[in-house]
Amino acid sequence: MNILIRNSIRKTICVFIFLLISSSFFAQKVWTLEDCINYAFDHNLDIKKQVLAVELSKSQVLQSALNLLPDLNANATNVWNFGATIDMYTNNFATTTVRSNNFYLASNLTLFNGLSKFNTIKENQLNLLASKYDLDVIQNNISLSVAGYYLDILFNLELLDVANAQLKITQDQVTRISKMVDAGSSARGDLLNIQAQASTEELAVVESENRLTISNLSLQQLIDFPVSKDFRVEKPMLKPVEKPNVVLTPEQIFDYALLARPEIKSADLHVRSAEKNLAVARGSITPTLSIGGSWGTGYSGASREIDPNAPVSPPIIRPIGITQLSQDTVLGSYSNPTYRVKSFSNQFTDNDNKSVGFYLRIPIFNGWSGRTIISQAKIYRDQAEVDFEITKRTLRKSIEQAYADAVAALKKYNSSLQKVGAQEESFKYAQQKFDVGMMTSFDYNTSKKDLTKAQSDLLQAKYDFIFKTTILDFYMGKPISINK
Repeated sequence: MNILIRNSIRKTICVFIFLLISSSFFAQKVWTLEDCINYAFDHNLDIKKQVLAVELSKSQVLQSALNLLPDLNANATNVWNFGATIDMYTNNFATTTVRSNNFYLASNLTLFNGLSKFNTIKENQLNLLASKYDLDVIQNNISLSVAGYYLDILFNLELLDVANAQLKITQDQVTRISKMVDAGSSARGDLLNIQAQASTEELAVVESENRLTISNLSLQQLIDFPVSKDFRVEKPMLKPVEKPNVVLTPEQIFDYALLARPEIKSADLHVRSAEKNLAVARGSITPTLSIGGSWGTGYSGASREIDPNAPVSPPIIRPIGITQLSQDTVLGSYSNPTYRVKSFSNQFTDNDNKSVGFYLRIPIFNGWSGRTIISQAKIYRDQAEVDFEITKRTLRKSIEQAYADAVAALKKYNSSLQKVGAQEESFKYAQQKFDVGMMTSFDYNTSKKDLTKAQSDLLQAKYDFIFKTTILDFYMGKPISINK
């Protein structure tokens, strides 16, 4: 008992150490964008669910192929009958309790049924391919979402750096003006204004930290990672914000996406699958020709035979009639044999029965069900075609929107870049004037706020452009990357 307890304690300690090491590893790990995407692929429940859907489609393809093979079924019964019945093997009435057995083996092979089975195989194969492309669609959507959340973290990190830098400048001014107020060379009102600005910027730092925390949390939840405050992402060298050397129109990007995007391929396969389903439905109203064979035997307790081992009884003499002319009595000799139930092995051989035949089934009227199935299959095909057009239209709109957003973000970035340059010069001049007492603290704070807003707008335009161009690159079949 003590050994079991010690082993249990050792296992508990090992598990605890493993969890501790694992949590320490993940806590110290710096996550790249590729790490986050790969982790999401391994742990996201939507992906796992679609993987199972792919496996289900594989089993359906296999089963539809196996349905081409002949079936083979066996049957065995052991029955006791009480009361009067006609025995199936002796064809006589039995009035006593009779035990009977029946053994049956049958096989059937469909030779023709309107090619329904072959079309079912094709339909399931198309569905399998579509389910694989659906898995790619989910992975693509998750990849783009991860990239968006990842860039949001990087944006909030830079925004926090801007907030800390602005706070540092203001704190330096508080220190400087405090000394000037103590020396009597500056009004106390200027100190109060600068201190109020410092408090405002401290709040901005806190808000930036909160946004960073929330963006970290959102990314961890998206990739189904256990939430940890120590989660850190890598700060890569981002690709530059510039106009691409090769300018593609939205139409060119869309034409390429039509050939490469998994959602388009999946929608097209669903249309082709619906057409095969319609062919299967049409096969349901065609004649079906099959070949079948069977073998059977059985045993009955009512089946009897003369017992050769029983003692022979003396013959019985009794009248059987009279002659027509002399009216003499005619005597007959009868034996009285002893009967026994025929043995199981003998009946198994004697009752052997085999059959083989062709079977033709011609559907004539079945409540119009066949025609209803065909009309429904046509509707499903039409729905698949509409879904295909919707998918293409949605893709076109997404590309056009992403292209317009990227162009707008680039314009906004260039405009914000010029504005930041102008605001930096303006703030430098304002700081010089404020240092020599030629500008009020109110005007100084206003200039500083304008610079902070310009810097924030520039960061927002920068990350918005990177994300939108990443989407466009993704539509062009390029892997998701934000690195330089």
